[in-house]
Amino acid sequence: MKIYTRTGDDGSTGLFGGDRIQKDHLRIEAYGTVDETNSALGLVRAHIESHPERGLLEELLHKIQSVLFVLGADLATPNNAKVEVPRIEQPHVDYLEEQIDALDAQLPQLKYFILPGGSIPASFMHLSRTICRRAERQAVRLSHQDTVNPLTITYLNRLSDLLFVLARWTNHMLELNEETWRPE
Repeated sequence: MKIYTRTGDDGSTGLFGGDRIQKDHLRIEAYGTVDETNSALGLVRAHIESHPERGLLEELLHKIQSVLFVLGADLATPNNAKVEVPRIEQPHVDYLEEQIDALDAQLPQLKYFILPGGSIPASFMHLSRTICRRAERQAVRLSHQDTVNPLTITYLNRLSDLLFVLARWTNHMLELNEETWRPE
C-alpha cells in the first residue's frame, strides 16, 4: 500500500463509505482532533518509564489509544453509510467512569483550581485533556449539522475528565504538590 494516493491533492478526502468531502469539513476537524489527542497520549506514554505505577498507566493509556481509533472511525463514518465500522458504545464510557472513580478515590479532595503542570507525564496529560476538549466541541458542532453517535460526545467528555484525574494522580504518585490557582 502506498502512503500517498494523490486523491487528496484537490483538498478533499474520503470517508468510510466512499463519500468525499473537503479536508476542512467539521467532520474531518473532529476526527482529526481525536487523532491529535491520541498522539498527545503517545507523548504521555513515552514519558512514564520512571513512574512508580508505570504498568497500570501503560495498560490504561494503551486501551484508551485503541478506543480512540474506534472513536475516530465512528466520527469518520456517517450514520447512514453502507459500510459497517465499530462504534463507541456504553461500555466504553463505563470503563472511563470506573477508572475515574478508582483513581479519584486515591486523591486529596480538590478545593481550588489547579495550574496544569507538575511532572512531564502529568503536563502532557493536561495537554491531552485540552486537545480532547477541543475534539468534544467540534463533535458537538458537527452534531448540529449532521447525525453523529451521541456516545462519541459522551466518551470525549468523560475522557477529558479522566485525563484531568490522571494528571492529578500521576503527580500524587510522584509525591509532587499541586499548584493551586488563587486570584491575586
